[in-house]
Amino acid sequence: MDSSLAIIILNWNGWDFTCACLKSLERSGFSAEAIIVVDNGSDDGSDRKIKKQFPRVQLILHPVNAGFTGGNNLGIKAALDQGYAYIMLLNNDTEVGADFWKPLLEEMQGHPETAAVQPLIYFLHPKSKIWNAGGKYQSWLGMAQTIHHPYSNDPYPTDWITGCAILVRASVLEKIGLLDEHYFAYFEDVDWSLRMRKEGYTLKVVPKSIIFHEAGAASKSKQEGEEGFLNPKVHFLNVRNQLFQLRKYSRVPGNWLAWPFHFLKFGFYLVYFTLKGRKSKRKAVIEGIIAGFKTPIVKGK
Repeated sequence: MDSSLAIIILNWNGWDFTCACLKSLERSGFSAEAIIVVDNGSDDGSDRKIKKQFPRVQLILHPVNAGFTGGNNLGIKAALDQGYAYIMLLNNDTEVGADFWKPLLEEMQGHPETAAVQPLIYFLHPKSKIWNAGGKYQSWLGMAQTIHHPYSNDPYPTDWITGCAILVRASVLEKIGLLDEHYFAYFEDVDWSLRMRKEGYTLKVVPKSIIFHEAGAASKSKQEGEEGFLNPKVHFLNVRNQLFQLRKYSRVPGNWLAWPFHFLKFGFYLVYFTLKGRKSKRKAVIEGIIAGFKTPIVKGK
């Protein structure tokens, strides 16, 4: 195990997932002392269970839910204060393969121009299907897409890396900063990746490193209600944060098509939710559009 790597796991009322993730890290041979769990204001007792069952893990307690960005930034700051050269964000709804971190570190240590890397991410159910093999960013549409088929068995470049599992060089963060907390959750990983690339760094997928992900565990309900499975807040955040992306990166005239493309998409959401009678989701889209323009953002951050 390389003591220069810290792994940050965010927990919010997610004991079952966090427990399974930490157990998989134990099986993989990763040192518990180098794991930082940030509890994001849980009220289900999961913070106490983590402290009891995994006493060697570093546990940071935050009184309220600061979102993916705020919670992970707390962990990143702690890892930087402790002098770690590499920091990995790892979703609590993941389980890792044996020695999964070693190919990631080898790639980073051999290529100083690489700012961040990610493993090949399979679904937890079924484990034979790939969830994420990197990301493509279509700048002319302002659209981030997930790649589902690896380009090679060897490390290869990617436009952006999912926050589900991203290993970042600590020295890079001194130049580009931490996660933008305006986002709270969703698209913050695309923003972080684009900021790294803007500084001339490379991002890569390392297929020899494998983990498994229970996609959407934090945002979907187990039973379908009148508003469907997905929480309306997810639609609010997605719409608002997509507008953050457009305001930051889609310049006119070069990327003029990105704006009408997304507003056509938002219009489709409104029509669909109206026809389905999903008033809360329709309201979430409208509020997301308003907040997307009214919220101050810092371009280049």
